[in-house]
Amino acid sequence: MEELSRIRAAFVRSVTPPVLQNLLDDLLEDRVLNGGEKESVLEQHGGRADRARRLVDLVKRKGERASQRMLVHLEARDQRLHSDLGLSPCSPQRDVLSAPKDEQGWSPVLIPSSEQFKTEKLKKSKDIYPVLDPRVRIRLALLITNIDFDHISRRDGAEKDELNMETLFTSLGYKIVKHRNLSGQEMDNAVKAFSRQPGLQHTDSVFVVVMSHGRLGAILGVRWKETEPDEFPVDNIYKHLDTAACPALCDKPKVIIIQACRGGAAGALQEDGSVIFSDGDATLAQADRREPRRFLAGGGEDNMEDDAFRRAHKEKDFISLLSCTADTVSYRHSRYGSFLIQYIVEVFNTCAHEDHIEELFRKVMKHFEDDFPSPTRRQMPVKDRCTLTKLFYPFPGH
Repeated sequence: MEELSRIRAAFVRSVTPPVLQNLLDDLLEDRVLNGGEKESVLEQHGGRADRARRLVDLVKRKGERASQRMLVHLEARDQRLHSDLGLSPCSPQRDVLSAPKDEQGWSPVLIPSSEQFKTEKLKKSKDIYPVLDPRVRIRLALLITNIDFDHISRRDGAEKDELNMETLFTSLGYKIVKHRNLSGQEMDNAVKAFSRQPGLQHTDSVFVVVMSHGRLGAILGVRWKETEPDEFPVDNIYKHLDTAACPALCDKPKVIIIQACRGGAAGALQEDGSVIFSDGDATLAQADRREPRRFLAGGGEDNMEDDAFRRAHKEKDFISLLSCTADTVSYRHSRYGSFLIQYIVEVFNTCAHEDHIEELFRKVMKHFEDDFPSPTRRQMPVKDRCTLTKLFYPFPGH
């Protein structure tokens, strides 16, 4: 409680809206806050600073254990801010690993790697991609999210995907270059500009996430229509980031995640809450009535929407995770975001402290096999032609 009092002013000045939102979610899940208290924070009219101030004061009144839970979550959500506030690292075994899991065992916060684990893994340096000293590195991630389109359907729930990715990358220590609602040419320009970031000289890895409507071989820009296609060729991601175009990323792992649609009609019709619909197909299908998974509570499958995409690459040190296999669709909930992004966050939070990227992606795929909430619909992400020559460990917290 004393620690929370000490950092109150600096926390209010520095905490970002995504981290603040996720702290509220974490504390609600821990039952430190109830739903009414969470809403009372969000309803503060003065903006981010007043909401942060309200949160600290609420938690302080609940005592030492509640204050400690908030500091544990803060470290997991934003390690840099946690350090800048002069807070001591929390013990993973005592605090983070003992944090309440959901009914399926997924951690709500990112578990950090232990120093011993990192040291032992890096002894096998020939088999593992090098990790730069966090005091000198600048880890970078590119995040492009298209939500609102001029002529085709809005991607409801994509704001949640954007927030989830932003929170995960921040927790992993990546500085995020973020774009929203770009045309095809603007997406191409954004990837080119990212490939020229001076900070790439000082990163040991990059993530690139693109979320939009799509069709085979292309991601749709926000001005797309049938008579005037506005598209970004997926191959350009790899061309702009390969060794020839981006020597700063030579021999560094480049992780590509694509959540996008493919198929006939780029738009989708939507009726009232009893249907599942496909972004890539104007046909509507009656929703299943299976008991929904926890994040579908209240909405069931009524708000599930389709996204799908697939592509190929040849460049070295890439690994891609696409939202589904060829000729199938992937699903996005209109409130909670795509299942791909939800599952990535759950797997990374729980397993990134001890698994390399290929194993993390395998667990995401297994998550779909075991837990997808529809008995009649299926989705399976695909790792696309991995060309990693070593193991890439994110080493959260280091």
